[in-house]
Amino acid sequence: MRILLAHNSLYYPSFGGGDKSNRLLMEALTARGHEVRVVARIAKFGEEEHAQLLADLETRGVRPEVADDAVRFVLNGVDVRTLTVNPALRAYFSEQLSQFDPDVIITSTDDPAQLLFEIAARAVRARVVYLVRATIAVPFGPDSSSPNRAKTEMLRHADGIVGVSEYVAGYVRQWSGLDAIHVPISLLESHEAPQLGRFDNPYVVMVNPCAVKGISIFLALAESAPHLEFAAVPTWGTSAGDLAALRRFTNVTVIDPVDNLDDLFRQTRVVLAPSLWAEARSRVVLEAMLRGVPVVASDVGGLKEAKLGVPYLLPVNPITQYQSALDENMVPVATVPEQDIGPWLAALDKLTRDRAHWEEIAAHSRTAALNYARTLTVEPFENLLLELLQRPRRQAQRPAQLSEDKRKLLALRMKRRTWFPTLDASSRGYQRLFCFPHAGGGVLTYRKWIGALPGVEVIPVLLPGRETRLAEAPFENMRELIDALTPAIRPLLDAPYAFFGHSMGSGIAFELVRSLRNIGAPLPKILIVSSARAPQDRTEASRKKEPSDAELIEELAGLGALTQEALNLALPILRADARLYRNYVYQAGPPLEIPIAVYGGASDPSITPEQLDRWREQTTGSFIRHEFEGGHFYLKSQPDAVLIALRRDLESSVAR
Repeated sequence: MRILLAHNSLYYPSFGGGDKSNRLLMEALTARGHEVRVVARIAKFGEEEHAQLLADLETRGVRPEVADDAVRFVLNGVDVRTLTVNPALRAYFSEQLSQFDPDVIITSTDDPAQLLFEIAARAVRARVVYLVRATIAVPFGPDSSSPNRAKTEMLRHADGIVGVSEYVAGYVRQWSGLDAIHVPISLLESHEAPQLGRFDNPYVVMVNPCAVKGISIFLALAESAPHLEFAAVPTWGTSAGDLAALRRFTNVTVIDPVDNLDDLFRQTRVVLAPSLWAEARSRVVLEAMLRGVPVVASDVGGLKEAKLGVPYLLPVNPITQYQSALDENMVPVATVPEQDIGPWLAALDKLTRDRAHWEEIAAHSRTAALNYARTLTVEPFENLLLELLQRPRRQAQRPAQLSEDKRKLLALRMKRRTWFPTLDASSRGYQRLFCFPHAGGGVLTYRKWIGALPGVEVIPVLLPGRETRLAEAPFENMRELIDALTPAIRPLLDAPYAFFGHSMGSGIAFELVRSLRNIGAPLPKILIVSSARAPQDRTEASRKKEPSDAELIEELAGLGALTQEALNLALPILRADARLYRNYVYQAGPPLEIPIAVYGGASDPSITPEQLDRWREQTTGSFIRHEFEGGHFYLKSQPDAVLIALRRDLESSVAR
């Protein structure tokens, strides 16, 4: 067979369990005589990251070459092609699909937006297999961070769906009606892991400390047990804030991730896996147990299977809600509930004080893991692929009928994919502040405002084409956007509210107020616009020629929007938003009968004070202008001053 892996992540070298599992699976298929090619990407595109990948490969004895905008190398017989500078992953994957003409395309949940799956599903000949390694990343059911009916329907075009555990396969069947099975897809290295666990090893270790993995429990344990030495290994989910929190503890050591887990486990006394999401299985649990290291894990998702009947599955209060926003690592932002660390502290105390008990659990762990490892083989998965080749090509499966309760739950979860993902039905009586983003921005722009304005529910507006609406086409015409937003927001205007827009968002907020006025809807108590020229200055004569990609990136980088690498990555949505705002031409109309407040940065290179003052012509009500230290994105550099001004302006608008 010719097998093509669509890997929307870094294939090698990488430290995530799913990435390593995909690599070992591909190498096992190659060892069985199949021709395997991988299309992958680095986490952030750019020349510096490109050079770092080349250096990392050389260090590991891999000889890469650069061709077709990709770093190419052969690793254990697998042909790997990794995009590093050119962010056009979809286009490159399409080219490789056409060139390689695979019999089977393997996709997985490392591509939650289904950017590559959608292309694979259109393949003329190949069978498509979808590997589910994380239920948070599927578009259905209560574990999902981003339920989406259209994406669920897209998965019905897969020829086969394979869950990493029985829990995952059952979840897929239960919540989507799709047929899914579990066969081994998380294989191990061919050699037997050495015995490395020692009662006298220094550290209680957590790998990938972050919100969804239970960093709150880890930090609470470090605080409650100052006599113990803890170690944290940051990987794909660990944010800068997580690292800062870890470094506040003198008994927590931050250890760089390593390719060879033996280097980690020979320092490890106990592994903590306090996941708060539904863990699919967890590779690190099995890897630790193989080396005779006791593991204390949460009793959620597939961790019960990973523990193989060995004690220390403990209760947690799992995550049930995600915001429609992604953090700096592109991980959904979770609402983390309070946790009871009592059972965790008791287990850790016994394992670190009672040598005999530690040795009993360590021996039980290693025996169970070795017995399981001896049963692992790629053959069941290989047989599945061969069987699929004997069947007719995929046909969309008919969805199974869900119960009324399940339909209600799915409908409730899918509301986060709408225009107003943070809307809280329990906050009636609060003043609402609808926040409209700058070009390329989303909910994340205003995340820190949520809860920071007493008596105000901050509701960022999520436009198509970004964050969890990434798969939707962005608007490029202001009139079409306003026509879609008006009926969406109208039912939410039954309480006092205000609009805030930054840069492009100012134009959207202004035009939306005019649209609401036209239909006789309640108007906001105040319109707050930020870092934007007055709309009457946006005429046909003021429209500029559309810039090239390089010119657009240079323009936005000059405003301090994002790093150049991030701008490259976000270029498609930035171009669509820039086109929307550039083509917006003001149509004269009567001024608004509501107050307008204008915010701006004192050193903004793109907006003058005189241009901000011209907003005065758009209201018959009161007008005020606030100037803040900073440039176009002063919101980032002056967060406290901005919140003070917002609080004052919102309070005065309601009092009128």
